[in-house]
Amino acid sequence: MPELPEVEVTRRSFADRIAGSHIEAASLGKPLRWPLGLLPQALVGREVLGVRRRGKYLLVDLSEGLLLMHLGMSGSLRFVGLDEEPLGMAGPHDHFDLQTSRGLLRLHDPRRFGAVVYVPSESDAVARKLLDHLGMEPLGSSFTLDAFKAGLAASRSPIKQLLLSGSVVVGVGNIYASEVLFLSRIHPATPARDVG
Repeated sequence: MPELPEVEVTRRSFADRIAGSHIEAASLGKPLRWPLGLLPQALVGREVLGVRRRGKYLLVDLSEGLLLMHLGMSGSLRFVGLDEEPLGMAGPHDHFDLQTSRGLLRLHDPRRFGAVVYVPSESDAVARKLLDHLGMEPLGSSFTLDAFKAGLAASRSPIKQLLLSGSVVVGVGNIYASEVLFLSRIHPATPARDVG
């Protein structure tokens, strides 16, 4: 599964290139984890205002609503500009194409655990269900040692399970959790409140 740094690198790879473009077409392949939430054609004509990240979700802000994108276990996003070699027809593992006035954004996901969900706003019930439980951003100004310790102290959950949940700090996947606990000589089953 892509970890937070990979998701942020993905965001940076196309955010500036797609911002300001207009959606010309959208299409879905095989169904993903959750439904899109509207007909793909309804996205046509909207402007892409920008691309943000919250945890492992990419938020594509549109002139009307936003797309929440998650790469799942094996997904990847690729943006190809109009001046680059075209990607060609979508294959069996290409599940979402967003053709814009600046190029094509394609979600490729062999295992189909990824997601693309349209919501009218971040206050929408679907968006809140996906995003509200997420903890601090490790690269954000709200992440401090004291805040992290307070989050650990408040939980009886095993430390590894808490790190993976994203409720204290977002974006820590299995690889990073395993490595940091090993290097810190902390057993993964140790209650989080006993760590701080």
